[in-house]
Amino acid sequence: MSDALTYDLVVLGGGPGGYAAALRAAELDMKVALIEQDKVGGTCLHRGCVPTKALLHTAEIADAAKDSETFGVQAEFKGIDIDKVLDYKNNVINRNYKGLQGLVKARGIDTYIGKGKLVGEDTVEVTGDDKHYTLKGKNIILATGSTSKTIGLDVTDRVITSTEALQLATVPKSVIVLGGGVIGVEFASVWNSYGADVTIVEGLPHLVANEDESISKALERAFKKRKINFKLGVMFKGVEETADGVKVTLEDGTTLEAEYLLVAVGRGPVTEGLGFEEQGIPMDRGFVLANERLHTGVSNIYAIGDIVPGLQLAHRGFGQGIFVAEEIAGLNPAPIVESGIPRVTYCEPEIFSVGLSAKQAEEKYGADNVETLEYNLGGNGKSVILNTTGFIKVIREKDGPVVGIHGIGARLSEQAGEAQLIVNWEAFPEEVAQLIHAHPTQNEAIGEAHLAAAGKPLHFHS
Repeated sequence: MSDALTYDLVVLGGGPGGYAAALRAAELDMKVALIEQDKVGGTCLHRGCVPTKALLHTAEIADAAKDSETFGVQAEFKGIDIDKVLDYKNNVINRNYKGLQGLVKARGIDTYIGKGKLVGEDTVEVTGDDKHYTLKGKNIILATGSTSKTIGLDVTDRVITSTEALQLATVPKSVIVLGGGVIGVEFASVWNSYGADVTIVEGLPHLVANEDESISKALERAFKKRKINFKLGVMFKGVEETADGVKVTLEDGTTLEAEYLLVAVGRGPVTEGLGFEEQGIPMDRGFVLANERLHTGVSNIYAIGDIVPGLQLAHRGFGQGIFVAEEIAGLNPAPIVESGIPRVTYCEPEIFSVGLSAKQAEEKYGADNVETLEYNLGGNGKSVILNTTGFIKVIREKDGPVVGIHGIGARLSEQAGEAQLIVNWEAFPEEVAQLIHAHPTQNEAIGEAHLAAAGKPLHFHS
């Protein structure tokens, strides 16, 4: 029995990072145990990325119906059947979940459903429903993920996080969104498309403040056009529930009322009570401190995903999970460069970014050694067909490679792929300009931007 519970690798957490590590390790002929308290797939699949994007797709369809006359199509928007929307969202989750379960089973990975706790440098105890397991791992990966921050507010029927928002069995008439980051603007976008009156409250000077400033300003203009309200540079003070909703007070004395308050102020690591500190794992404000090879400095224990400071993205977790599995296998993979990870916000208009912002590039190389160029989507045939506005922004080191690419516009998330290759392979605009991009596609806008950056613009209005 003890032999059966001894593994080459024990993974604590079955979210994107954890299951990716488990799958890759199994490919590399390791005996793997995967521990998950809830369902394999984690927040991303069940309460985050996937269901949110499903709702955003329904919002896109709603907007298409509203705008159909623009394109000569006689359609009518009659409203949102929230029960069918939730059924669609849940079917998307379930289909992906079944596929993931099949992958894990096919790779011969032992899955333990229960709460895991690190009790030794090579030992994890798992407590499930009336069952208890002690698992020993030659290597251990900590991948316990994150949860919504609530800044001390109690979650109620009216004060909710993204988790509750995804299950909301009604279409709200009005919502105050606390936080103008990715989660906040995505839900604001959905509810506005559904017909709700939405106001975003953000303490920083811009929406999506982690983006290049020109992207943030473009989103603000787009949201104004969509009649999504926002208050910037003002801090939240408090909330009280009323007979039919919430009353929010801001530090400048402003009061706002709505049916719901969505608290979207980021996510915090899930590490408390899991035995990490007791085993000497270095910690800072709940995060696990790992080196560039994601090793914690303790025995053969690694940490990946949202519990490691940095971008909280599912695909970052995927990449880190694969990296650590290969590191354990002795393949010596190249460390992940955080700035090279693509970031996407799926509101309308969509935003993508890879690499450095203009400000970051100037800080790194000096203002005189950075060149930027914006290609307006008004010169892109497919974007005109889609009736979208926006731009592609290219940032290069002077006489050097491209160090950042950013974009905003309908459906532009799909352009993150080529942008990622350009930045991470340190391509020069002149090299990208030699590539012929298919016409008429939005991908062409990437090519046009680099043609202009290389000094030979085509469909470009200066």
